[in-house]
Amino acid sequence: MAEDVLNKIRGKLIVSCQAREGWPMYGTDIMAAFARAAEMGGAAGIRATGPENIRAIKQKVNLPIIGINKIFGKYPVYITPTYASAEAILREGIDIVALDATPRERDGHENPVEIALKIHEYYPNVLVMGEISTVQEAVEASEGPYDLISTTLCGYTDESKEENLSGIELLKQISPLVKKPIIAEGKISTAEMAVDALKAGAYAIVVGTAITRPEVITSRFVSEMNSYEASLRR
Repeated sequence: MAEDVLNKIRGKLIVSCQAREGWPMYGTDIMAAFARAAEMGGAAGIRATGPENIRAIKQKVNLPIIGINKIFGKYPVYITPTYASAEAILREGIDIVALDATPRERDGHENPVEIALKIHEYYPNVLVMGEISTVQEAVEASEGPYDLISTTLCGYTDESKEENLSGIELLKQISPLVKKPIIAEGKISTAEMAVDALKAGAYAIVVGTAITRPEVITSRFVSEMNSYEASLRR
């Protein structure tokens, strides 16, 4: 089953359908509609957060689901930070569960390696993806109980800000060092960048904001047009 999921997403696009409370697109029905639209457009998988959203999406699409469970607390780790947060989405029948694999402190002070091992024990048919932000974290995660590695956190941790690498540059550095599939995610805003990520060694590509946040997409058009209008007045 795990091999089948990997084959389905290899070299393909996965669309991240997420919205926080307060964002215009927030709501399970909207996330499910985005997922259905992504499937119609040829996406090979969906990334989603929280049991309610995952449940709604699974009713609309027949694609592999990467599940996360964002839990915001007093510590920086919020992507599936505990085993309990993982189990809440594992019960929904996801294919891949992603969790923050960095060594940063998290609520409950659980160890991500121990969380991954426990998932393998109780949900052996589910792949576990470790999300990292630096070269060192990628190497360490690849030696741990993760089936896949994701660059999701590149640029979002203090450690990765110090390295000052783009997601593509991080991919180029870790590809020769990591023997497990690497999922490219984060700040991929064009089709050309997605292809560049594949060339850099990505196994599959996750795109979210550039597809599922109309307010951000709109602002890019407005910004470019405003810049052009301003140039005419100089």
